[in-house]
Amino acid sequence: MRTGTRRVTRDEPAVAGLVVEDVETGWVGAVVRVEKSAGGVTVALEDRRGTTRTFPLGPGFWVDGEPVRLVMPRGERPRAAVRTASGSRAVAGARARVARASRLWVEGRHDAELVEHVWGEDLRIEGVVVELLDGVDNLADALTEFAPGPGRRAGVLVDHLVPGSKEQRLTAEALRRLGPAADAVLVLGHPYVDVWQAVRPERVGLRVWPDVPRSEDIKTGTLRALGWPHADQADVAAGWKRILRNVRDYRDLDPALLGRVEELVDFVTGEG
Repeated sequence: MRTGTRRVTRDEPAVAGLVVEDVETGWVGAVVRVEKSAGGVTVALEDRRGTTRTFPLGPGFWVDGEPVRLVMPRGERPRAAVRTASGSRAVAGARARVARASRLWVEGRHDAELVEHVWGEDLRIEGVVVELLDGVDNLADALTEFAPGPGRRAGVLVDHLVPGSKEQRLTAEALRRLGPAADAVLVLGHPYVDVWQAVRPERVGLRVWPDVPRSEDIKTGTLRALGWPHADQADVAAGWKRILRNVRDYRDLDPALLGRVEELVDFVTGEG
């Protein structure tokens, strides 16, 4: 629908066979299914070569050159996904377990949102709560207050945990302070300065993530390199939401993060 020269977005039922284009990536494909996943309701589009990609159901598409908001066809409901966003087998009708005493700790809000986006469904079934450290500098105090021990484990995900880094020194000191209780703690990390870089760069149209100088905030520098707004914290928050929307499931994350999170989940849900 057009009003003068201004294009008005209309609602378009996502019926099977409808050919649409994703505005952000340029992907063109026919609707093959709409389903629920840990990240919300998604629509799967199959291109002419038979390759399928999924996108969040909603705005951001074109049909016959007009902007549309994809919606559920009248009288239909999205089917449950066969697997969760982490790749685990989905359990239909499963209820969230009462929270365990054990916890999964991450450094910041964006780390927590990414873990929730991909592993949230699994964590609720397992009864694992994700908590924020607000920086690895707070790890020693947080663990001391948490008082880990038998049946009360702590799994910790740390950014930029590489040999010789500040993060390695701080985590080693935190574990030393715990003494024997450190046996109930597992600290693992990925090599990236920021968790943004654990998302595959092609999901935002890059070949590789930009090399941001140490003198510049990595989030601001990344947004600047992408050509996205980067003037203030509101721009950073909007940029991260844009990145997170493009993470469909575990396949859009680097193995350096995937493996570490899976190990931590196994640790905090283990016996002992």
